[in-house]
Amino acid sequence: MSVNKDISVASQLDHIGFIGLGAMGKPMVTNLAKALDAAQSPAKIHIYDVVAAPIAELCSSFPDRIAECMNPLDVAKRSTVVFTMLPEGSHVKSVYLDSSTGIINALSPQLPSSSSKLLIDSSTIDTATHLFIKSRLADASPSTPFYDAPVSGGVLGAVKGTIAFFVGCSPQDQSFARLQGLLSPMGDKIIPCGGPSLGLAAKLANNYLSGTITIACAEAMDMGMRAGLDPGVLQYVFSAGTAQNRICDEFNPVPGVCPNAPPSHGYKGGFRVQLMRKDIGLAMDMARRVGSRNVLGVSSLGVYAAASEAGDCKDLDSRVVYRYLGGKEN
Repeated sequence: MSVNKDISVASQLDHIGFIGLGAMGKPMVTNLAKALDAAQSPAKIHIYDVVAAPIAELCSSFPDRIAECMNPLDVAKRSTVVFTMLPEGSHVKSVYLDSSTGIINALSPQLPSSSSKLLIDSSTIDTATHLFIKSRLADASPSTPFYDAPVSGGVLGAVKGTIAFFVGCSPQDQSFARLQGLLSPMGDKIIPCGGPSLGLAAKLANNYLSGTITIACAEAMDMGMRAGLDPGVLQYVFSAGTAQNRICDEFNPVPGVCPNAPPSHGYKGGFRVQLMRKDIGLAMDMARRVGSRNVLGVSSLGVYAAASEAGDCKDLDSRVVYRYLGGKEN
């Protein structure tokens, strides 16, 4: 569902924590800070990351709004709402459950502040890890809600505040209105997916499809160009025909076709190919667990795994599979 971009009145009063300031997390924090500034809210944003550079940049850009914390526990103690945006399940587990610096140490039925806290994980991880963390947090503080809310839309979407959130709850959930108010400065679609871990299930299905489409788009573009078609004309053909898709329209893997997309900037920025390999792998694990027969997944995972190790592709945007497959770049 589409939402108002202004942070809600109730959310203006929340001190917000944000852990994980990578390619997605940093612009998300920027949009939160801008929304709080526009609302003239007294709330602070407390941030933490293992890398110092984004912390320094954010604190410099918003000196009266954003404050650095020592570790995840420090963030949780200072915040009413905590977001996490981390690369892998092991990182999420450590941030929440570490015996000395984990968020769980700020939760207890005996602490009045625990009942008002709201924990939101926007990482893309496996559903089993999310449910395990949720169970441990519930044991520590049954009144503290913990939601999966992974995102889609890429770095460009994070910068523009147009990412989609897939939330692991129903529309009737008692915290959903509050979630909408908090998420709306960062995204324009907030979709309740039904219940715990179903936001992650939706995200994995989405990335499975997105990653597979990227490979098909790369192959089709290269095939048509080698046959003599101009890449811009070929993209227009796809957008006008039954092959129309957002990857081809906005993130075309051929350099120069989409001027603002990572392929037109040396495949720098964007969603790293290693992360797409991870997500396709998680999706295939889920497919096996639920009994889904995903025949394209084996090939897709193989391509992303190989591209992740290739010297001219590693650490670049996932659309670099076009280069890995031998696509013409000039």
